[in-house]
Amino acid sequence: MKNILIIDDDINICSLLQKYLSRKGFATETTNSSKKALDLLIKQCYDLILCDFHLPDENGKEFMQKIKSTCPEAKVVIMSGYSDVKSTIELIKSGAVDYITKPILPDELQEVISKLLSPENELVLTKTGVVKRSLNSGLTKFSDFLGKNVVGNSKQSKELQRQIELVAPTNYSVILYGESGTGKESVAHGIHELSSRANKPFVAVDCGALTRELAASELFGHEKGAFTGALHAKAGHFEHANGGTIFLDEITNLSYDIQVSLLRVIQERKVKRLGSSKDTTIDVRIIVASNERLTEVCNSGKFREDLYYRFNEFSINLPSLRERKDDIMLFADFFLQKTNSELDKQVRGFSNEVTEIFTNYRWPGNLREMSNVIKRAALLTTGDLIKPESLPQELVFDIKFSQLDEGHHAKQIHAEKTIDLKSVAQNAEHEIIMDALKKFKFNKTKAAEYLNIDRKTLYNKMKAFNMFQE
Repeated sequence: MKNILIIDDDINICSLLQKYLSRKGFATETTNSSKKALDLLIKQCYDLILCDFHLPDENGKEFMQKIKSTCPEAKVVIMSGYSDVKSTIELIKSGAVDYITKPILPDELQEVISKLLSPENELVLTKTGVVKRSLNSGLTKFSDFLGKNVVGNSKQSKELQRQIELVAPTNYSVILYGESGTGKESVAHGIHELSSRANKPFVAVDCGALTRELAASELFGHEKGAFTGALHAKAGHFEHANGGTIFLDEITNLSYDIQVSLLRVIQERKVKRLGSSKDTTIDVRIIVASNERLTEVCNSGKFREDLYYRFNEFSINLPSLRERKDDIMLFADFFLQKTNSELDKQVRGFSNEVTEIFTNYRWPGNLREMSNVIKRAALLTTGDLIKPESLPQELVFDIKFSQLDEGHHAKQIHAEKTIDLKSVAQNAEHEIIMDALKKFKFNKTKAAEYLNIDRKTLYNKMKAFNMFQE
């Protein structure tokens, strides 16, 4: 019978976890302080330790070191709130093997425990006497890929996680589809980290930034004197990624001649530098990304169909942020935690008004836009909470006017018997003004010029339509 030690200063959590794990057949003990926990560990070692991130009598990192020195065989799982992710990562670097966020869900807890205490994940002793994990251990789920990423709890996020876990252990080429800002590079990096290539290079290439003249040199390398300005020999991205993974973002931006060269690289697993007659054998997993369906680009004649089929061993669709409304504040908390660390600030969270704005905003720029919005807002915030006045003006306006549009639409539905011509004209004028403001990022002077009215007239109309932030 496996034995588990539960360390948490909340007696109720200890009691609930003990009852649940006892029913699952584990021997459990609980304690509410680090001192008592160490006393127990001196007497006996445990197979698994569930440890609260915040303990009143010990620093997390120091306590982790004491646990590992007292009972090095124990697997330690950190129990933490989501806002503690960055600090949790530090504890994982100090010896913890996983973490679980509060409130703790039984299914998630069972999954973590089953993974860590299953026979294939036991520690084994090598001939050299070095303790290491068996081949089936290591990163086994996307939520283990911490630091730069956050995994949502919505149905769409869980399906994304499932597909990543499914394809990562293979050597399949993968196509990632998604709008700009949905985190395609992070997903590609996650696939790499969950694969057997994790200790080899991960090279990300923005194909949209490669000029036609230099694309071949950047991807495949060149020899000295291969072209004007080639003063030294240079290895390309494929050589740098040898043994690991190369991520080609915005793949449809590659010119036709580069596509031909790329097809040869994939077929023969060899690259030839510009100006060289020598082939270099490479072993690289390829992940590509596009915000357009490659089948449609192939039909238009801009992308080689044979190259598409080489890439299309597996494809993943990344959902937009507006499709994952249940995850919006989870992501917001994650980006706020990162920003606090970068700016050395202590902003605790978001006001109710901001929470409402975030959950109703369309987020056309997805996660990248959210990250930038929160960086700006945190910088402007002087109190504990981010409030609407710290948000970009256009974001607040977008919510306000979308709500107005919904109200106008509802009025139209309930006014089937009559038509208010004046109201229809006002709605049309409101929509035209709003489109102009958005077009010029709420620059009133440019919007007024575009509408062929003076700035004062635009100001008065905005005031009449209640277009100013309250």
